[in-house]
Amino acid sequence: MKYCIAFILTLFVGQVAFSQNTKDMSQDSTYKNWYYESREKLYQNIKKTKVDVVFFGNSITERGPWHELFSNYKIANRGIGGDNTFGMKARVANAVSCKPKKIFLMMGINDIGRGHATSWTLKNYEEIIKIIKEISPKTRIYIQSTLPLNEAKIQYDYQRGREQNIRALNDGIVQLAKKYKVQYVNVKEVLANDYELKSEYTNDGIHVNIDAYLAWAKYLKDKKYL
Repeated sequence: MKYCIAFILTLFVGQVAFSQNTKDMSQDSTYKNWYYESREKLYQNIKKTKVDVVFFGNSITERGPWHELFSNYKIANRGIGGDNTFGMKARVANAVSCKPKKIFLMMGINDIGRGHATSWTLKNYEEIIKIIKEISPKTRIYIQSTLPLNEAKIQYDYQRGREQNIRALNDGIVQLAKKYKVQYVNVKEVLANDYELKSEYTNDGIHVNIDAYLAWAKYLKDKKYL
């Protein structure tokens, strides 16, 4: 029962975050809601033990059954539903305090949903990379493509029309990977047809289902990332 409640809360928070349509800003504190604070409090109070891999992101990361998909690794799931790059920048230091061997990042869709300029999202992304390198320089960084949407399955009109923003963000992410010599992981190529999330991998057009996570994990294994 508690897992069902957690799933519903994650879905709710993720949808609220995506429905925001704020103006461009250099600082955004809207991520800091009760759900963010409760999850981050949990993460901060978990006993620090050595882990192999951290998955860091928003609801798409938080929902991932990474422990089961990669049972031969010690995994820390540090996803928070509804989080954007401002919130992730605020908590990434704690996420890598365990000095993981690898960290997989996926972020940005909630920034787009809130109407943030791509330039600010990429600025935060770059600062997150710098923080990781400073705190845990031996950690290998994998930055994953921001997933596109499936507009045919999206319920509300205001959630549509994001393709160009997602394209621009992914173009910028590729450049950051080159600049900082970190691995770009184009998971989009297996979960989407160009810039449309495959219908069989989503129920609501935004989040991914278990079939997507299985394909995602296989992709990471096939590419020898894990």
